Amino acid sequence: LQLTVDEIDALTGPIVGRPKSATFRTADVVGIDTLVKVAKGVADNCPDDEAKEVFTIPAWLNKMVENNWLGDKTGQGFFKKTPPSQTKGGEKEIHVLNLSTLEYEPRKKPKFATLETAKPIEDLKTRIKTLCAGTDKAGEFYRRFHYNLFSYISHRIPEISDELYRVDDGMMAGFGWEIGAFESWDVLGLVKTVEAMKAAGHKVAPWVDEMIAVGATSFYKVENGKRLCYDVSSKTYKTMPGADAFIVMRNF
Repeated sequence: LQLTVDEIDALTGPIVGRPKSATFRTADVVGIDTLVKVAKGVADNCPDDEAKEVFTIPAWLNKMVENNWLGDKTGQGFFKKTPPSQTKGGEKEIHVLNLSTLEYEPRKKPKFATLETAKPIEDLKTRIKTLCAGTDKAGEFYRRFHYNLFSYISHRIPEISDELYRVDDGMMAGFGWEIGAFESWDVLGLVKTVEAMKAAGHKVAPWVDEMIAVGATSFYKVENGKRLCYDVSSKTYKTMPGADAFIVMRNF
C-alpha cells in the first residue's frame, strides 16, 4: 500500500482502540534493537510458524540498527527531534524517517476520508466497522490488517492457549488494546469475515470452519446476563471465568 510512518501511526492509534503511541512511536520508546531481537527470536524459535516470513527483518530496519538509530535512547529512530538551528522557524521540530530514502523530513498530517468519517463515532465497535468498510487506502489497510491478525490468532489456538479469551485478555493487558482480536472479529462478523478472508487469500485454522459448521456464529455471546465464550475442544459455549461473581449491566 506504500504508506508512510506517519500514516501508519495515524491508522493504528486511538482511532482503532490502540495506544496513542501507535506502531512506530512505540518502537522508538521500546528500542529498535529490542524490536529486531524479539522478531529474530520468534523466527529462530518458531520455525514451523505459518507466518514466519513476517518476522524477516527488512534491509532498512537492519540499516537503522547499524546506524545506531535505536529510538529514544539514541535520540533518533523513526522520529527525530530537530534542534531550532536546523529548522526554518527557529523552533524545535520532530522529523520523521522516510523509509524509502532513510532521510528525515518534516512530518505531514495524514489525510484519509475513512478516518474523517470515523472520528466523530464514539462507540469503538461501530468505529471499527466504519474503518474496515472504507473505500480508500485506509479502508484497504484496515481490511488487510484485520485479516492477517485474525488468520494468525486462529492458528495460535491451541498452540499458546486452549481458551481464545485468554488471547484477547493478553493482548489487551500487554499492549493496551481497548478491544481483543477475537472480539474485533465478532464486531466485523465471524462468518462474512471468514468468507472475505478466504477470497483475499487468507487461511483460517480448521477449528474456525468446524465452529461455523456446528452453527456457532460468534466467539462471544451473552445469555441470561452472562457472557459466554466459544470453547474449541467441546464445540460449545462456556461461561466466562468470574461471570458468576459479578453482575455486568451491559449484559442485560
